[in-house]
Order: sequence, then structure tokens, then C-alpha cells
Amino acid sequence: MHTLSPPDLPPVAPPVTRHAFIFVLITVLLDMVGFGIIIPVLPSLIEEVGHVGLAEAATIAGWMFFAFSMAQFLCAPLVGNLSDSFGRRPLLLLAIFGLGLDYVLSAWAPSLMWLFVGRVLAGVCGSSWVIANAYIADVTPPEGRAKAFGLMGAAFGVGFVIGPAIGGLLGELGPRVPFWAAAGISFLNFVYGWFVLPETLAPANRRRFEWYRANPFGVFAVFRSYPGVIPMCGVLFLFFFASAVYPAIWAFWGMAKFGWSEAIVGLTLAVFGLIMAGFQGLLTGPAVARWGEVRVAVAGLVCAVIAATGYGFVGTLGAVVLLMLVHGPEGFVHPMLMALMSKVVPENAQGELQGGISAVMNVAMLAGTVAFTQVFAYFMAPNAVWQTPDAAYFLAGGILALTLLLYLWTIRDLRHG
Repeated sequence: MHTLSPPDLPPVAPPVTRHAFIFVLITVLLDMVGFGIIIPVLPSLIEEVGHVGLAEAATIAGWMFFAFSMAQFLCAPLVGNLSDSFGRRPLLLLAIFGLGLDYVLSAWAPSLMWLFVGRVLAGVCGSSWVIANAYIADVTPPEGRAKAFGLMGAAFGVGFVIGPAIGGLLGELGPRVPFWAAAGISFLNFVYGWFVLPETLAPANRRRFEWYRANPFGVFAVFRSYPGVIPMCGVLFLFFFASAVYPAIWAFWGMAKFGWSEAIVGLTLAVFGLIMAGFQGLLTGPAVARWGEVRVAVAGLVCAVIAATGYGFVGTLGAVVLLMLVHGPEGFVHPMLMALMSKVVPENAQGELQGGISAVMNVAMLAGTVAFTQVFAYFMAPNAVWQTPDAAYFLAGGILALTLLLYLWTIRDLRHG
């Protein structure tokens, strides 16, 4: 077995400042702003670079999403394990700088091949959130991690709201302009982090790098040594698989069922993002303090089942917005599960844990996106026995109900184990 040893380091990690914690939140926010900026203009850029029509551009964009997700799936465990061995600071700064390079490459890209290269690079460097989560685990006591992960989720949600809005405005100047803007944001974030970001993983808490732990399949073998982590990974997989129904079909569903315009689709996504960010950023801490992670996760999963099923029955835009408020507590689920899992994993494996979680999420989202688009297409076909735009939501509601049952079984098993 080949191993790498971390370099010689000072005996104690530098003290963590408030600036450093804020920087990590800003990093997640800006990463999502940068990602969201390019969404409105990516179809036009593919059309321009590939000399294709909109329909073919959509197919190409789907394969780009596949390349991005697979790069994250393969590299997130590697990045997380490297941060457990060499520290969070160098890996986080490297990932941020790499994202800047990706946006420059995409803005310059003379061919579709270079756009694909850019998406792969974005997937590799997009693992910065893995290190950010490990960073949060380093500086936050176990009882405070659910609230901290909730703030991370809020930063993620706000970034996804802001990004597409900026991208839509900048896209009026040309499809490459938003990529240059995203590159500038990443490079400014890198410079800011260079001066304010301390190391949080003390040398005493580091471990030797081992290749067998740093691949997306080997990491699950390692997880078997931590009680409850593998079943929790199953809960996470089902949760993110079912939740993929929203990015997969939301726009198509709204247009097919209600005749929404692109503007209304964008507005509903912005409202949805703000509601999720509000629940995660403002209510996670008080909810955990009052009821604890286990019960808050149950409440979030119950609301997720009601929301997914409910979208299949709503008949007006107003009802959709009201259902979004019911949907909001679903935002608790991810930070609660991460907090629970982080408590059973040692400090020198937090990066490994986050890398494994990222691998699970990426595969689940990738599989869910493909599955739900196919379900939507099947039930909307002219010759469908039951023609409806809602079938995918009913399926997602059923899977989320199964997720809730698996979670309850996992928690019961842990309590009696």
C-alpha cells in the first residue's frame, strides 16, 4: 500500500478567526454565484461554439452535466482525504483558484471539447465545498455543527438565487461575459482567502494519506468501521435521488401544467431558493436547540414527502407558493444528517467523510435527474395510457416516504446498538 506523508508542520494550527469562518461561508456563496451565473447563458454558448440548434444544445448540456457530476464523484473523496493529511487551507485555496481557471477556460473555449474540459475541471474544483464542510467540522463543537451546516446550506441557496439573476443580466452583453465575471469573483475570493484563511487541522489530528481510502468506492469500505455511517449514506442517497426531481423537471412541469413563461420559472426558483435559505440559515439553530438533530430531520423528511406529493395535486401558482412554505423544512435534512454523521467520525477523518458524502450526493443527483426526466417524458408522450406532468412528483414522494422509514430504522438501530 502506497502512502504519502504530510510535510513538516508547526506543532499547533494557527487560531481560527471570525474572518476565516465568514470566508468559508463566502466561498460557498461565491462558488454557487459563479456556478449560477453561467446557467442562463450556457445554452447560447453551446449553440455559438458548437454551431448547433437549441434542441441539440440541450442534449450536449446534459452530457456536460454528466461530465461535471462524474468528476465530482471521482475526485471529492480524493480531495477530502488530501485535506485530512495536508490541511484544509492549501486544498481549499487550490480549489478556488482552479475554479477561476475553469471559468477563464470556458470563456475562451473555441470548441465544444474545451467546454467539456472546463466542465470536468469545474467538477474537480467544485469539491471546494467538501473541504469547506470539513473546515466547519474542525472549528465547530459537535453540538453546534447542525447550525453551522445550516448556515452553509443557506449560503448555498442564496448563491444559487443571486447567480442566475446576475448571469441573465450579464448575458445581454454576450454569452461569454458571465464566465469572465465568474472568473473574477473566484480570483478575488482566492486573494481574500490567502490573507485571512488560517489552517484549522492541527498536525496532531492529521493522518497519512492512503490511496485505498481516497477513491469513491474504497471510502465506503472505510465507512464500515464507523457505526451507522453506511445506513446514513443510504438515507442520503435516497433523499438526494428523490430531491433531483426539482432541478430535473421543474421548468418543464411548470410550462406543461400551468403554461409558465421562462420569467415565471425563474421567479419561482428564486422564491424557492430564498425560502430554503431562510429555513437553513435562520431556523436550523433554534430548531436543533429545541428538538435536537434527530427530530428535526424527521420533521424535514415528513415535509419533503408532503411537498413532493403535493406538487402533483396543486392547481394554481398561488398554491405552488404556499406549498413551498411547507416544503421549506426539507432544508433541515441535509445539515442534520451531516451533523449526526460527523459525530461518529474522528476528527482526522472529517475530510474523508465529506468526500464520501459528496460522492453519494453526486451519484444520487445524477441518477435522479436522468430517471425523473425519463419518467416525465414517458407520461407526457402522446400515446401514454395516463398522460400527466405529475407522475414524477408522485414517484419522488414515494421514494421520500421510503427514505423516512429507512432513517427511522437507522436511528433506532443506532440507539439500540
